[in-house]
Amino acid sequence: MQNVFIFDHPLIQHKISLLRDKNTSSKEFRELVSEISVLMGYEVTRDIPLKEVELETPVGVAKTKVISGKKLAVVPILRAGLGMADGFLHLVPMARVGHIGLYRDHETLEPVEYYCKLPSDIDERDVVLVDPMLATGGSACDAVCFIKRRNVKNIKFMCLIASKTGIDRLHREHPDVSIYCAAVDEKLNEHGYIIPGLGDAGDRLFGTK
Repeated sequence: MQNVFIFDHPLIQHKISLLRDKNTSSKEFRELVSEISVLMGYEVTRDIPLKEVELETPVGVAKTKVISGKKLAVVPILRAGLGMADGFLHLVPMARVGHIGLYRDHETLEPVEYYCKLPSDIDERDVVLVDPMLATGGSACDAVCFIKRRNVKNIKFMCLIASKTGIDRLHREHPDVSIYCAAVDEKLNEHGYIIPGLGDAGDRLFGTK
């Protein structure tokens, strides 16, 4: 499928395995989410344009390359997306941060919005939308809609684990959005959780139930 990138790097796969383990503590879980986000962010930002500059080294003048001023924003879907945003910002500290608050109605399994705050110049930025899990795809699709209403032209979605259902829905509703994930699981249970997945990412990040 076009615009879907599944990471097979050994370090990412190893850390995803540790995330899945039910015995991994909240502290370790948070650290792993941040570390994986850095590793994935390296590839997600591969197409940032560069420009050539001249600068003085201690022994001469070098022609070298720097980022050409392309503006980025990272937008976590609350609350679980916060763990991924922190990792991404270690890699790209100059990125602006927006927040989209959604929760899933346990009856309909559809997302309900309760908060949306984006940088005032979001329409001038490339956006990386982050959420650890892409399950039914409802939250991701709604979040993309909120961002597109601000005239954003380039959106990427980055998650840790996706279901085939979620990938299909996001790709179907927003074929222009590239999807980056570290693992794809086969199915959802009756509550809309990815199986085998890793449980509730928010609860495991913040030690809640």
